[in-house]
Amino acid sequence: MIDFRKVQFLLSAHAIGQLPAPVYPDIAFAGRSNVGKSSLLNRLVDRSNLVKTSSKPGKTQSLNYFLVEESLYLVDLPGYGYAQVSQQTRQSWQGLITEYVTTRSTLACVVVIIDLRHELKQLDRELVDWLRYLDTPYLPVYTKADKLSRNQQMKNAAALDAGLTLTADDRIIFSSSTGQGLDSLRSRLSGFARSISVTPPGEGFIAPI
Repeated sequence: MIDFRKVQFLLSAHAIGQLPAPVYPDIAFAGRSNVGKSSLLNRLVDRSNLVKTSSKPGKTQSLNYFLVEESLYLVDLPGYGYAQVSQQTRQSWQGLITEYVTTRSTLACVVVIIDLRHELKQLDRELVDWLRYLDTPYLPVYTKADKLSRNQQMKNAAALDAGLTLTADDRIIFSSSTGQGLDSLRSRLSGFARSISVTPPGEGFIAPI
């Protein structure tokens, strides 16, 4: 399994032309603003602040790339659904994410992060439906599980599953605070990464410096 702790920040891309060469699989992370995406990423790689967390929604405005173990890219996508940024900014983010998901040949999986405490939001359903339409692999992760009792976790997860037409095996219940679901997340992402065939550096592509 991939050692996600061997990670380093690589670059921030504000346009598709700035992406690193597709020499490793991409695992992208998407979610509504303030859903716990940064905290999940930090827990995944066992760092406290590799990915900057903020109480201000809309902080991530680029595709932020992290290199794991010289074998995998983690990609932090801009949060969606935050109304307090300009329409032009939202359209810019949406266009960048759309172009990335539809053209990145080495995209192995999109992790769709959803707050377990709340009912399913329309934007989350639309994202999952869109990924299904594109036949893009995705993994729903229900975050902030530590805020709920075990019984309430199961009840809320079942409601989200029904709204997204999923089974319990299709998603992960996760807490960045307690580490609940962490082993399963690492295992599933390692499997997605292995599913992508890439051209190693030095065999057709120039790796980023």
